[in-house]
Amino acid sequence: MKKSKRSLIENYEITPFTCFIKPIVYGSKIYSQVVEINDEFISPFKPKVIINQSCEYFGSSYEGRKGGTRRLIGVTHKAPIIIDQTNPIFFFPTTSPLSDDCIWIAHHQVIDYKKKGNGMVQVYFRNNITLEVNISIGSFTNQMQRTAVLESKVSKINKEIGKMAYGLHRMHNNMEASETPRNYSAEKTDE
Repeated sequence: MKKSKRSLIENYEITPFTCFIKPIVYGSKIYSQVVEINDEFISPFKPKVIINQSCEYFGSSYEGRKGGTRRLIGVTHKAPIIIDQTNPIFFFPTTSPLSDDCIWIAHHQVIDYKKKGNGMVQVYFRNNITLEVNISIGSFTNQMQRTAVLESKVSKINKEIGKMAYGLHRMHNNMEASETPRNYSAEKTDE
């Protein structure tokens, strides 16, 4: 991975530019190395905390997103999740999210990956950064495929919602256009 200046930050929400969030040992604690397309940060929080805070920032929770994945594609173990539905950002874990070794990878930032040997995979990102991950090629491929299926399901749902909203909008406009103007007057009636 190329070297860049790392800034220590207190709060971080995942953006469309986030490539991965990797645990690192910082003193005696586990922090996170957050790599974006053009920047890199160190956060005093573990990767799963950043994932959860980002889900909450976009109106859900990690558990809610995980439940959505379970409902949509039936995956419960090492489940990929959508962080933000308006700018579809999908991440997947490389191991159990409970593990201190878990790296979270942005699916849309991966352009290629290859078996490296000794159970390692070399991951290539859009920003020309590479990351060596301790995961079998089969498991990494499975995570990429699961995330692609989740992304496809969410995209289909978003399109259906868009069509319904468009249909309701057109129906509303047609109703307004079909109405003829009337003169209404407030007449007093003697009672």
